[in-house]
Amino acid sequence: MQLSSTLSWLVDAAVETPGADRLLAEVGAHLIADGMPLAGGALTMAVPHPLIARRTWLWQAESGEVIEAFGFVAGGLAAAGAASPPHDAGRQWLAGLAAGIVHEDSVGSRPDGLSLGWIGPRPFTPSEGHELRQTARFAAAPLAVLTARATLTAALEAYLGRRSAARVLTGPLRRDNIGETIQAALLYADLRGFTALSESNPPSAVISALDAWFDRIAGPVHAFGGEVLKFIGDGVLAIFPVVGGAPRAACVAALRAVSAARVGMAHLDEARRQQGLPPLPFGAALHLGEMLWGNIGAADRLDFTAIGPAVNLVSRLEGLCRPLDKVVLVSGTLAAEAGVPLIPLGTHALRGIVSPCAVFTVPEN
Repeated sequence: MQLSSTLSWLVDAAVETPGADRLLAEVGAHLIADGMPLAGGALTMAVPHPLIARRTWLWQAESGEVIEAFGFVAGGLAAAGAASPPHDAGRQWLAGLAAGIVHEDSVGSRPDGLSLGWIGPRPFTPSEGHELRQTARFAAAPLAVLTARATLTAALEAYLGRRSAARVLTGPLRRDNIGETIQAALLYADLRGFTALSESNPPSAVISALDAWFDRIAGPVHAFGGEVLKFIGDGVLAIFPVVGGAPRAACVAALRAVSAARVGMAHLDEARRQQGLPPLPFGAALHLGEMLWGNIGAADRLDFTAIGPAVNLVSRLEGLCRPLDKVVLVSGTLAAEAGVPLIPLGTHALRGIVSPCAVFTVPEN
């Protein structure tokens, strides 16, 4: 059986393509080399993601450029967009690109899964349409591999965070892979009175409160370049890795994240007050130090996390928020590197920590 260069590439080499964007561009380039009159192509893939329902890659033949569009889950960032048909973004973009008629094929057996679409400067002939349908059939196997890879990556990023997920994907799944020591600004925060809240409210209300709290602490962490490592009950452990050896940027980012979280929680408390609900007070601590970042656990059940004296210190420091009546506490180590005005609160002993810690707080305004 004599295969075109497009189909041969899909059989022999497409599975090694690093991503769906490059696969779309390569398929388009091979089709043009085989004589197919193309102006552009679109590939839509459903993805398992907390916010994104599907991803669409859009390829323009003239420039070779690939751009990406997102469809969001219902109730997410763009609920109205999520209500549109799954492959509308690709169809609409292709229809505005050239004078031809959009040719679209489902890839694989799931009607809501993969879709591959094309448009040319004129309508495709019956033989060209047949070739495009064959292309979609032969693309099913490499796209299945890419879909599985994307599913694994999305799941790990949702549960571990982007940096940790990348480390897990590239490292061996063994406990003896001890990871690496990194320097980072650490943030530990938790709610006040969570035990009383959970005992006096139904589980659904407790989960709703926790989700609202985590949104307002994790959002600023990610916005300022940090990463949430753990949700621990009602607590959050996040890191801002030091890049390039100079810790100031990481320290300032952590301080800005906490400031943004306080603004967000103030708005949330006001909304809860209007609903007749109690506020959600919290405490947060910041510290700068080294930690071991890697695999720990049982031989056949691993966790990817951070451990070390810096992690212990930041959690103990947060425990001083209530007795010192402060929302945010900052260790002397981070305060010395941040280079911003902070208010000294003296030196305090921390439970389980040998050396006393110089403690600072942030100005209220």
